[in-house]
Amino acid sequence: MTKSLKRMATMQRMQITGLEYFYKNGYYNTSIDDILKELSLSKGAFYYHFDSKEDFFVQIIENLLVRKMYSQLIEPIEGHDNTLDLITQCFEEALETAVHNEFDFGFVLSNFINEFNGKNETIMKHLNDILRIWEVNLVSAVQRGKFNGHIDRHVDSEGVAVYLMSSYIGVRTLMVETSPSARKYRFMSQLRQYFKSLEPKRATA
Repeated sequence: MTKSLKRMATMQRMQITGLEYFYKNGYYNTSIDDILKELSLSKGAFYYHFDSKEDFFVQIIENLLVRKMYSQLIEPIEGHDNTLDLITQCFEEALETAVHNEFDFGFVLSNFINEFNGKNETIMKHLNDILRIWEVNLVSAVQRGKFNGHIDRHVDSEGVAVYLMSSYIGVRTLMVETSPSARKYRFMSQLRQYFKSLEPKRATA
């Protein structure tokens, strides 16, 4: 393995382990020593790759968290099929992953936003950028659904996007402690009812 590939592999290992620790324990309750001990690496190895703990976390956001959000909640609804079906399937699959995760501590993005809000502007900017991308993607999907005739043209696209984001974050929080499968089932049932209300109104004879 070349030095460059070895360096990239080490950085990736450190970031994956770092994300696991930060997700489980929180950023401020996790030390770099905790992560290095898990990986049997030295402080020198850490500072060879990263300038600081904050720099390490920002790179985790850019390299892992963005990719995770994109693959789970953004890419699946970028198609041109029925928008409401795409979003339903996307949420169904994302929540099912959480149901089967025995080390579930909630929605990773909202956990970090709650932790850093008012404490670190630099990190908050990166986290809010992901939220904005998700929101823009949902707004675009709803607009596309209106254009394709699957969603009533009078529907407030921005309102739907905010509602979907907040409801998803909310149910992910509720799924942590109690009956995740049942909570997911009830949430998805109500989501389908809500989506029915967004469909074009059929003219009655």
